[in-house]
Amino acid sequence: MSFVHPQFLVETDWLEQNLSNPDVVVLDCTVHLRIQPSGPYKIDPGLADYEKGHVKGAQFCDVQKDVSAQGTKTNFMRPDAAAFAAAMRRFGVSNNTRVITYSTANPWWATRVWWLLRSFGHDNAAVLNGGWQKWSKEGRPSETGPSPTRAAGSFSVQFERDLMADREEVVAAMGNGAICTLNALMPAQYAGTTYGRPGQIPGSVAVPAGHLIDPATNAFLPADELRAKLAAAGAMDRPVIAYCGGGIAATADALALVMLGHTNVKVYDASLSEWSKDESLPMAV
Repeated sequence: MSFVHPQFLVETDWLEQNLSNPDVVVLDCTVHLRIQPSGPYKIDPGLADYEKGHVKGAQFCDVQKDVSAQGTKTNFMRPDAAAFAAAMRRFGVSNNTRVITYSTANPWWATRVWWLLRSFGHDNAAVLNGGWQKWSKEGRPSETGPSPTRAAGSFSVQFERDLMADREEVVAAMGNGAICTLNALMPAQYAGTTYGRPGQIPGSVAVPAGHLIDPATNAFLPADELRAKLAAAGAMDRPVIAYCGGGIAATADALALVMLGHTNVKVYDASLSEWSKDESLPMAV
């Protein structure tokens, strides 16, 4: 079995062959969430990792600063179209640019930026399969130091897709057997108090984003294995709302579903960072 939309993943050999292509922009999207002894996590942009080593020519994208809404109660919220377009132009992205995202940490930081590009109508984007881990292990062209500066691009948002769910949509989906609410977190992440109250959204089914990745290569599992995992959760034949702690890991599940041909997938942008803090909303423990 193959993917319906394989173009949303690129392999390391393809990227190496296209590093000098002026119509390709590579973004390192690394972020680390540092769990604290108490209270919320600490956001640590992966700039230090980037400067120690990155794909040759890649630029560093600070996900919270560059491509998230500013001044919101919840971290990593989708920005408005004007702010996102301005960020893409700063990275040298135009409407014909092939954007490749990757991370030195968990791959869902790369899938988050890919999902944002998709939501703003830019389909010419893909995630580097295996990320920095696979790239560096294979000894492919790399460099150290600060992020390079590219000439500004001319990116503009031509149209937007409705790919983000809000709290009201998730509330309406509870108890609705026609909609699959998908939890992309590992059990240990929602069993504790990292996001507020422990637990998950009632009626949701867990397909952890980490279970979609081959631990030996950091690459996504083959299409047939992904389909089996997602079909077992009832996610292949119903509309899906995927969530996690803050709308990040959920985008890895969303990418897998889209590549498999699913046409009705949304990500709950605020996820448990909003839901668990609202005492009026139920939690299943």
